Amino acid sequence: MAADARVTGQKEASYHLPPVDSVIPAGQNFTIHHLRCLDVKIHLGFYLFPHIFHTLFTTLKSSTYVLIQDRNVAGIYGQALQQAWETATQGMEKQPRLLTYTLPPGEMTKSRQVKEEIEDWMLEQGCVRDTVLIAFGGGVIGDLSGFVAATFMRGIKYVQVPTTLLAMVDSAVGGKTAIDTPHGKNLVGAFYQPQYIFIDAGLLRTLPEREFSNGMAEVVKTAAIWDAADFAKLESEYAAIRSAVLDREAQQSATQGRHSSDRTIAQDLLLDVIRGSVGVKSHIVTIDEKETGLRNLVNFGHSIGHAIEAVLTPEILHGECISIGMILEAELSRRLSSFAQVNIGRLTKVLKAYNLPVSVTDPRIASLDKARELTTQRILQIMRVDKKNVGDTKKIVLLAEIGRCHEEKATAVHDDVIRRVLAPQVRVMPVIQEAAASSTPARLSTPGSKSISNRALVLAALAKGTTKLRNLLHSDDTAVMMTGLGQLKAAEFQWEEGGEVVVVNGRGGALVTPPTGTEIYLQNAGTAARFMATVVALAKDAEGKGRPTVITGNARMKQRPIAPLVEALRSNGVQIQHPEQDGFLPLAVSGEQGFRGGRIELAASISSQYVSSILLCAPLAKDEDVVLELVGGKVISQPYIDMTIAMMRDFGAKVERLADPSTGQPTDTYRIARGGYTSPGAYDVESDASSATYPLALAAITGSGVVVEKIGSSSLQGDARFATDVLAPMGCKVTQTPTETQVLGPSGGALHQFESGDVDMEPMTDAFLTAAVLLAVAGPNPESGAKSTRIRGIANQRVKECNRIQAMMDQLAKFGVKTVEHEDGLEVFGMDRSQLKTGVSVHCYDDHRVAMAFSILAAVVPGREGTVLEEKRCVEKTWPNWWDDLETKLAGAVQGVDGDLLDHHAAATSSTAASSSLLTTPLSKLDNSQTPRVYPNDATIFIIGMRGSGKTHLGQVAARALSRTFLDADVLFEEKHGVLGEFVKAHGWPGFRKAEAELLADLIRSRGTGCVISLGGGVVEGEANRALLKAYANKQGPVVHTVRDLAEIAAFLSTSDRPAWGEPMEDVWQRRKPWFAECSSHELVNLASVSGLANKANGATPNENAGALDASSSAAISIAPARNQEAQVSAFFRFISGQDTNHVDIAAQSIDGQVRPSYLLTLTFPDLIPALPLLDEISTGSDALELRVDLLSPTGAAPKEPAVPPKEYVALQLTALRQRTSLPIVFTVRTKSQGGLFPDNAQDEYFSLVQLALRMGVEYLDVEIQWPTVALEALRAQKGRTQILASYHDWTGKLNWASTDTWSHYERAVKYGDVPKLVGKANTMQDNWDLETFRLKAAKAHPSKPLLAINMGSLGQASRILNTTLSLVTHEAMPFPGAPGQMSVAQVQRARHLLGLMPQKRFFLFGSPIAHSLSPCLHNTAHQALGHPHVYERFEATEVTQQLKELIRSNGFGGASVTIPLKVAIMAEMDELTPVATIIGAVNTVIPVRDQSGKLRLIGDNTDWMAIHSLCKQHLPGATTSNAAPLTSLVIGAGGSARAALYAAYRLGSQRIFLYNRTLSKAQELAQSLPKEWNIVVLDSLDAAELVEAKPRAIISNVPADGTSLSATSGAGVILPSTLLQGRGGVAVDMSYKPHKTPLLELVDKTNNEAATATLSASDAGSTGRWTAVPGLTILLEQGCQQFKLWTGREAPRALVERECWAEYVK
Repeated sequence: MAADARVTGQKEASYHLPPVDSVIPAGQNFTIHHLRCLDVKIHLGFYLFPHIFHTLFTTLKSSTYVLIQDRNVAGIYGQALQQAWETATQGMEKQPRLLTYTLPPGEMTKSRQVKEEIEDWMLEQGCVRDTVLIAFGGGVIGDLSGFVAATFMRGIKYVQVPTTLLAMVDSAVGGKTAIDTPHGKNLVGAFYQPQYIFIDAGLLRTLPEREFSNGMAEVVKTAAIWDAADFAKLESEYAAIRSAVLDREAQQSATQGRHSSDRTIAQDLLLDVIRGSVGVKSHIVTIDEKETGLRNLVNFGHSIGHAIEAVLTPEILHGECISIGMILEAELSRRLSSFAQVNIGRLTKVLKAYNLPVSVTDPRIASLDKARELTTQRILQIMRVDKKNVGDTKKIVLLAEIGRCHEEKATAVHDDVIRRVLAPQVRVMPVIQEAAASSTPARLSTPGSKSISNRALVLAALAKGTTKLRNLLHSDDTAVMMTGLGQLKAAEFQWEEGGEVVVVNGRGGALVTPPTGTEIYLQNAGTAARFMATVVALAKDAEGKGRPTVITGNARMKQRPIAPLVEALRSNGVQIQHPEQDGFLPLAVSGEQGFRGGRIELAASISSQYVSSILLCAPLAKDEDVVLELVGGKVISQPYIDMTIAMMRDFGAKVERLADPSTGQPTDTYRIARGGYTSPGAYDVESDASSATYPLALAAITGSGVVVEKIGSSSLQGDARFATDVLAPMGCKVTQTPTETQVLGPSGGALHQFESGDVDMEPMTDAFLTAAVLLAVAGPNPESGAKSTRIRGIANQRVKECNRIQAMMDQLAKFGVKTVEHEDGLEVFGMDRSQLKTGVSVHCYDDHRVAMAFSILAAVVPGREGTVLEEKRCVEKTWPNWWDDLETKLAGAVQGVDGDLLDHHAAATSSTAASSSLLTTPLSKLDNSQTPRVYPNDATIFIIGMRGSGKTHLGQVAARALSRTFLDADVLFEEKHGVLGEFVKAHGWPGFRKAEAELLADLIRSRGTGCVISLGGGVVEGEANRALLKAYANKQGPVVHTVRDLAEIAAFLSTSDRPAWGEPMEDVWQRRKPWFAECSSHELVNLASVSGLANKANGATPNENAGALDASSSAAISIAPARNQEAQVSAFFRFISGQDTNHVDIAAQSIDGQVRPSYLLTLTFPDLIPALPLLDEISTGSDALELRVDLLSPTGAAPKEPAVPPKEYVALQLTALRQRTSLPIVFTVRTKSQGGLFPDNAQDEYFSLVQLALRMGVEYLDVEIQWPTVALEALRAQKGRTQILASYHDWTGKLNWASTDTWSHYERAVKYGDVPKLVGKANTMQDNWDLETFRLKAAKAHPSKPLLAINMGSLGQASRILNTTLSLVTHEAMPFPGAPGQMSVAQVQRARHLLGLMPQKRFFLFGSPIAHSLSPCLHNTAHQALGHPHVYERFEATEVTQQLKELIRSNGFGGASVTIPLKVAIMAEMDELTPVATIIGAVNTVIPVRDQSGKLRLIGDNTDWMAIHSLCKQHLPGATTSNAAPLTSLVIGAGGSARAALYAAYRLGSQRIFLYNRTLSKAQELAQSLPKEWNIVVLDSLDAAELVEAKPRAIISNVPADGTSLSATSGAGVILPSTLLQGRGGVAVDMSYKPHKTPLLELVDKTNNEAATATLSASDAGSTGRWTAVPGLTILLEQGCQQFKLWTGREAPRALVERECWAEYVK
């Protein structure tokens, strides 16, 4: 082939030849299109069987023809094929043989084994070299058959008859043949060309729709890389192309289309696009058969798509993965080869038109468990295996424009660039301000205005004639609008000038209702939803009737109100129904009565989009002119209404704003004349002014310059005033012409607050987010001194993509920025940008404005960590290439953040969409309660329950735990309507219920995020309330039902002033009980304290085991974490909100680089409450607790026969357990056949308990996979944040780990569980080795699914030792093991040591003097209890010797504690210091970290501050919550651990930290060396007035005990005045631990005695005014336990360690 033939954009020469007629002897006439690929003849047509055999018999004569097919094809075409053969051979003198070999369908057939079977069979049949092989099937059959032909008898002739569209346009053309191996797909094969390829488009009529779409991905790909005209055809004719295959008429015909004379238009189009695609590939293969360059172009979309396919196969098809790959590689093209965003929009739209996914958030993918394996790193790792790729670069085909590639080969792209595109999050790094300020002002244009683009699309579609729209925004929102208008046949859309101009052929308002069952899905596009609500009222079906059209959106769109618009349309005769919730999407809108016109009243105080919706459709009113009167208060966003009217006039509409006759002033009433719209021919869309605020703000905040083109003073958009009305008053230089805006930021970005401290942003509400981030770092106003600015006029921003006001407050708080919410906006308090908190991850709420605003703030956050912006793709709504432009045009620095391609929010949303029916499938017929969902993390939590059940108290606990606002609906009701009782008297109970429902609806609408709200006990009595709560719990957020014993409620209410029930409380409860259940997603048992129950059950007193801890009152402070109701309730709410799901980090590694085994303790007590005092001891070393529900019994005796424990008893047991442990719970109901004591046939009872577990927020649920599939599918959809252990147990000893049955059990467990669990029984040791082989295979097949697999019995103990995922363990104190062969944690750990899996390590204490240190007692006690082989020794040293240096780098070194005098000297020997150790300037912990290669890094850390911080925080309840008084701390002494103490005080949230030292200069020197934001105030006396006034609540002494005294005559260096401890109580920490009773601790006892509160426990200190004393030994123990966890990854057995160390101390 000549060099000049290597030209892109051409097709194989024969493509341009006309088709020919083929008449066969039987008299049938075919129209055949001919193509060539190398020497291969390609015939294309319809229903070609007779033509195929005629061609073979005349040009490929043979004695034997071998047909290879799969069972699917054989079942459909076997008879027709045989009949065609018989007809073709009829009359032949010597008939050839037709041998048929039928294979199972699927990729597994493409193997060495099957190839050998075919070849052996052919030899047995006597096939020789003249045999012609016919490959009849899809890609698998074609690849396999071709390889057989290539090797059989050293090569025989073969032909391809592809039966799938994918094979027709891709695998059948080009001569690639191959089989798969265990190492990968297509790794063994050959280039071997067939003689013929017969492409019979008639075969597609039996192809499933999904398979047709699968092939269309390759057709689209070919057009995208090669032929713009073909691509345009695919865009505009998608409906006809699909109909050629998918319409019922097309599927019924078996001959139509054979000859061109009887082909339909749709058939011609289908064959044309197939022929075009094959023509391109034939041309490429002819030039580059062996894929040396040009042929790489057909891999567009494949580099990333193949990697996605490797993870998702076989559930997701090849073409579906390539479709996603094309979009991702197009985004790479946008960044690297200037591929226009409009073309990405076109590519996305055409792929969607053929029902192909375009992102991993597509519900078909997001609902798969495998989708969780799609991580950035995994994709890059798979791509690395491709032979074309080298190191950190990958070969990817880039597009320059539709129909042309960037190069005539694949382009090398660096991993970092690919990562940017793949990653769901980005990290924005700070801009180097000096460089930004010195550079030439950047010039750029923003994308077209979203507001104007959407209006222009509607106007052009409703107008008569053709409109050319220039600069239209191509984004998610406009794509949704175009799709919706297309579904209504409102217009046809085409593209010109490379896609830069959208041609809209409007139909003048002649809209057609979509087919029945078709919904118009508008995603989260609020503008489209509001506009479409009126537009669809114009649509009628083919008979002129108004069959309802349903418009809907995603979960957030369904939360956005639309009631005022619906009410206005209904008043005009439009029939609208709410299929789900009144006032929200979805809407079913009927146009049967039409949009009549006349007078319409509309409430316009929430959204101007309601007004624009009616305005836009008003000229098409059916009967009379529209007079639109806006009511309900001040009209919001008037500039957007003015914009709509101005644009309507451009399209020929007559709109008049009426004036008040008496004053002549304009009113809020408009008259719109009927008459429709006329196209202006062309319309230029302004650039988006809201988007322009971001680059302008970047200039302002960095002190640089930016010029934004196409936005100036003549703009229609209110946001165009942002520069003049916001940036100029903040200190920027602004120059604005009619068509462009320039901003020069002040030097260093030194912005200041507004002089008035106030700004009205009602004309530009969307821009308030940009203003807020600028105000966050704005200094005081130089004129007025204002330190904050209140943003007004933005109340409507609460009902945008999210509650934007709350979102900005929550996310700014992460940076340390103070904000205050107001009814119409918020106030932002500026702070020094150097004090912004670093390392922040910003949740973007899937809101483009939030993401882009915080990317501006991120540019000035100090440090090198950068700021993570989650949900980066949300910017595609208005500025799809924002991240590219931020980096390439605005000098920003943007990095991809490795993680799941399917971010969790998108996963939750898409999974919900995919399984909506499963969400409502009852798990049990016995239960009407709802189950949880994965709600947005900030969703408001509503609490319901009986009066007196504790809703207010528990709600306040929740609010503290989540740092949220708590609201009591009863209080809010009375604030609005007066005293409840008086309201009922005046309006009756029906009136009260109506007002209550209105309040609830308003709370859901306006307070849908960031709150905890308790509702009245009778809220469920109202049907409207129940509907609201059910809908909220089903889709929006948690509704928690608090349950309390009725006797306790009665006792509580007997002492309250609440009005009487008026009927027996039991009757009220029985009536409301089912309502509470159906309205709530969660259940919380209000159990005030379980301690008394446990002690009573044991006949014990609470302190009888205190032992050595009773040595003094101060010693009662324990290092054991406090567990009480508040801790239990806080953990529950953190779990259901997603703030902390408390799941075990199963993949966690130890510091030696190995996976750290996790252990699951099985609790087999029939009644847990008496055993709770043992819990700390028996759970030592365990990572989670398994609650065996089937073993529970209210009698307290172990059950002997299968039984169902009462749900109330189970709930009480689970609650009691929660109050005594923070370990995650595995809720297990084991059936009898699976080795438990739950009845096998009680499915409803089983799933009723499962439902209870989900509602109570258990972390894990063990579910047996033998239950019906429908039940498991429903459970998977309804599990909320609970993870599933999908289990299978075989107690018979017959489970064979090497069998396919066992693998099938595993695959089912993988499908339905987060952790597959398989349990067999070992009969021989070989069973254990077989299991390990199985484990390796499973890890390779599903690396993201940790496997729990063990064998039972004594022989199976080896498997328990080797299993690293939640190994089931027992304890000697348990009544009996959970299963035969269970071992304790210590036994397993010792066995792992003997097997060499846990080598012995040596730990040390470095320093001097250390002879009496308790550290060896602490650590050796912990190691022994956990079964560790390690030892902890003393190493006396006064300096860092050579011996010590060698020791810390020796192989057996496990870690070291460091004390004086080496804490500073050891730092030089570290390879790395933690930030804390650097700040404190001392190391007390050495951590040796080894990677998997054994390379060692020594890390220096400091745990002194951790101990101080932990114990102070534990005994200062509420001190760090949002509603607490500011905390002040005092540190005494500037030596020793003073730095650690000061840092601990800072981390506690102290607003001021006082520092006192005997030598004032040392204190001053120390304070000056520490960060200013710590706000350290040096004192010259402990009697200083400012200290007395401040009343510090945390006091930490670093002075040796003999250096302090309570007596002024003692001569001690530091005298502690009696006024030191005062106020609301607090914590006093003495770092000196000898003597035990130091003067500071004596002062604590004295102060408490004087306050007469000595009988109260120390744990109540924070709320009672009592002071808690923390002795030095307790600090030593706490920091030692922190060290132990850093070294081993495990919690030390704190109670045991404490007991042993105190006993050693008091000797």
